[in-house]
Amino acid sequence: MKTGKVLVGVLAGAVVGAALGILFAPDKGSATRKKIVDKGNDYTDELSDKFDSFIDSISKKLESIKMEAKKMAANGEVKLEKAEDEIRAAIH
Repeated sequence: MKTGKVLVGVLAGAVVGAALGILFAPDKGSATRKKIVDKGNDYTDELSDKFDSFIDSISKKLESIKMEAKKMAANGEVKLEKAEDEIRAAIH
């Protein structure tokens, strides 16, 4: 989670820096507001893409863990059956 907090901090700093740069630029107010909205939309889209990528990555890792757990369960089941067979053979 530390990386996520750093990423959010960097993005927030970039947004504030860009907004301040635009605010102090010698443009009309309407042009400045439009630039701020456009930059905000750009950053929102970028953050959304990164979030989607993060979610995809987590989903793939969870799917991998799920498949590994199924393999382990199947191996455990086979070993249990072998142990039961050995016990039955030892009893008879």
